Amino acid sequence: MLCCQGYEFVAGGDRAFEVDAARLAYGSGVVREAGSHAKDLGMSRVALFSDRRVAALEPFASVLGSLRASGVDVAVFDETQIEPSDASFRLAAEFARQGSFDGYVSVGGGSVIDTCKAANLYSTYPDDFATYVNAPLGQGKPVPGPLRPHIACPTTSGTGSEVTGIAIFDYLERGAKTGIASKRLRPSLALVDPDCTLTLPKMVVACSGFDVLSHALESYTALPYTRRKKSASPRPMSQGANPFSDIACAEALRILGRYIVRAVGDASDGEARERMMFAATLAGIGFGNAGVHVPHAMAYAVGGLVRDYHPPDYPPEHPLAPHGMAVILNTPAVVRFTAPTDPKRHLEAAAFLGADPRDAGPAEAGEVLAERIEALMRATAMPNGVGGVGFSRDDVGALRDGAVPQKRLLANAPCEIGGPELERLFGDALRYW
Repeated sequence: MLCCQGYEFVAGGDRAFEVDAARLAYGSGVVREAGSHAKDLGMSRVALFSDRRVAALEPFASVLGSLRASGVDVAVFDETQIEPSDASFRLAAEFARQGSFDGYVSVGGGSVIDTCKAANLYSTYPDDFATYVNAPLGQGKPVPGPLRPHIACPTTSGTGSEVTGIAIFDYLERGAKTGIASKRLRPSLALVDPDCTLTLPKMVVACSGFDVLSHALESYTALPYTRRKKSASPRPMSQGANPFSDIACAEALRILGRYIVRAVGDASDGEARERMMFAATLAGIGFGNAGVHVPHAMAYAVGGLVRDYHPPDYPPEHPLAPHGMAVILNTPAVVRFTAPTDPKRHLEAAAFLGADPRDAGPAEAGEVLAERIEALMRATAMPNGVGGVGFSRDDVGALRDGAVPQKRLLANAPCEIGGPELERLFGDALRYW
């Protein structure tokens, strides 16, 4: 028996999916509306989260000015860490606990928005840090109740954090990257202003753009919701590919295939930068209802174990593999591996990204999709696989071990993925060209 869009019901699988929609305002100048929205949400004393670089830019000044003009009392936290850690989450939570805030506003990339989510959570429901962290690295306990209102104002076109209930961090105590996932973490409102991206440097645009690509592609090729074992309500956030997420992810992939190279290559190309911002929001809504899988699980190991790589256009103080980069470096290897689970979907994804798969058969689906992704990587100066950010064959075991704990993500893959498969995939991802 078929469901909508050709999904096939299977014995023991779910027969329904949920749509948890985000509330957002999109368009040029919407960040200047932050004050009126804060008042509408009942905010009187606000914690405004950012980082020191963004806090010196016009989008932050616009939001701060709007809040103050609306009579909102504002306290600024600008100590967000790029690629946040448990330590930086704790610092933010302590600031929130001491401030007695009734609302939160975040202005920045995914690191800022995720830090604000965590501060809101731990100040509203204080507990041991591991309580809400995804199992098996934490206890994975549900968030007990509603959080205080949070307005998210993204300044990068990548993470989609403004429309998801996920907060990612580097768990230094456990030597792994992981996160906290709950629908209650989703911001109350996203103000998505494409003007905020016009001054972003090339590599930041490239890394954030490939994060978008990965969100959309992984959600589109995830385990179908009809093959996920039916469970009691509520359904998990990572419920698998479904007809709703497909719509958002397919359009996000089309936009990425057409505009990412332009957006990276020319900061004055306002059309390309705006389209990338829209794609980021679409993909965020898509993966917020479907979930990502293997490339993201692998990326947490890459990001957590990088030793001496310093990407252009990022702060030079610490080694860093930006999240979008860490994800896309694994993606060609993964799609070659997963394509046999559904060649049709992989060929469709390749076409969305701009490839011409008309003469390709099912056995060639993975190669066609991987080659198109590699072409986009090369056109935007991405490193050549995980070897390009300093890893070698000797590191494959450690990378495998760093990805194995990402059970929530691996369970969303369209095929069985364990230690042996991850070891093979990291080996295949060392170099592509």
